[in-house]
Amino acid sequence: MDMSGKQLIPSVDVRLGSLLEFTRRNEIEKSKRGIATQVRPTITLSREFGCEAYPVAEQLKKILDCKSGESWVIMDKALLEEVAKNHNLSEDMLKGLGEKARFLDEVLSTFSPHWKTEKDHFRLICRHMLSLAEKGNVILVGRGGAIITQSLKNCSHFRMYASQQFKIHSISKRLDISEEEAEVTIQKKQKQRDAFMRDFLDRDSRDLSHYNLVFNNDRNSAEKIAATIAEYVMSGRGSA
Repeated sequence: MDMSGKQLIPSVDVRLGSLLEFTRRNEIEKSKRGIATQVRPTITLSREFGCEAYPVAEQLKKILDCKSGESWVIMDKALLEEVAKNHNLSEDMLKGLGEKARFLDEVLSTFSPHWKTEKDHFRLICRHMLSLAEKGNVILVGRGGAIITQSLKNCSHFRMYASQQFKIHSISKRLDISEEEAEVTIQKKQKQRDAFMRDFLDRDSRDLSHYNLVFNNDRNSAEKIAATIAEYVMSGRGSA
């Protein structure tokens, strides 16, 4: 993982264990319910680099675990990358996709042709995101989740933005670097994200039409944003 990710989110190893437990519980619940399965919501959380999205996701998971009485899982770039690298885990995550595979291929085909000609690794990650989102009880952080899952009816999409000064101060504090270094890091990472969205998804994440709600990180705490999203989704207003 690059420098900007090391101190922003918990250890991947710890979260991988949680993901395995989440998958195991899902399989147990599925076997108990039989063929009929309840449609569960999925949440995507997009943000400008420097916004404090992971604390929101953690608060959101706590609220939703409590309100729904079921387990939720947070998926971000680092965890998706780890799943994609682990063949056995990757197979487990995609297990049961079956007849939905063609649907996912149709969704993927609407994106940039780069998906077919470059970096099939990202295509695999995209399939994982769609598979998880379709199953529900997932919080997808970044990685174009809002755009990739746009056609899924059980998904609600949220975005965070902030002033440049807020982002500089946040990155400086979290990475223990100077504000000058933080500003350079923000510019570099935001360019990389914009390029990814453009080259692989042929979309602009700043297009607000992708989202149900947008939050100003300057004026809203992680707790406030998480509580608002949870209320929106659990009340049914986030469903299509």
